[in-house]
Amino acid sequence: MTDEVIGLFPVPLQRSVGVLPRPLVNALVDHFSTQALQANNSSESLSHTRMLQPSDSPLLVQVAALITPRIVEFGRHLFGEQLGWAIKEMWVNVLDTGGRQAMHNHANSFASGVVYLTETHDSARTVFMKSPGGHDFTLKNDHAGVVTGPYNAEKWVSPAPAPGDMVLFPSYLMHAVPPNAGGRRISLAFNAIPTRLESWGYTLSFNA
Repeated sequence: MTDEVIGLFPVPLQRSVGVLPRPLVNALVDHFSTQALQANNSSESLSHTRMLQPSDSPLLVQVAALITPRIVEFGRHLFGEQLGWAIKEMWVNVLDTGGRQAMHNHANSFASGVVYLTETHDSARTVFMKSPGGHDFTLKNDHAGVVTGPYNAEKWVSPAPAPGDMVLFPSYLMHAVPPNAGGRRISLAFNAIPTRLESWGYTLSFNA
């Protein structure tokens, strides 16, 4: 007799290393870091650009051309089929020392992603969490002797990224950035939608 533990219904997260070349990364930082003028509600040391479309800048056209094939690949894991995908919106985040991003997810989209444009201090790696109010036990086993694993963890800290790296995740997945103890951290975030979804004779089409 052998025992087998099977992970049911895992949540996909795709990590793509070096998806943007360094000259494009540097150009994005130079162009957009001064345009991040919208304050964040939860941190005075975090600001954002307005919502952008790829057509707003030749730089973003290049970004979209490089990341869209990765989104298509990721979408196959989400929906079991290779679909057409469109980037719905993009924005640049500038996180200065001491800044943080509160736990949140992204409404009105299906796939979301972050492309890191600068070095990220260890303290400010993106953290992904289980959604509050999920299907957990009412009584939690939580003490110094507990060994944390994939079935009892409440959060997962993403690997340290390099400039040009990207992570893709389902838009419903909760995530946050802890207080940044390092230097300025700049990232490009985006949301994407499939061109259509079908369900037994019904078809929904989306336009970005």
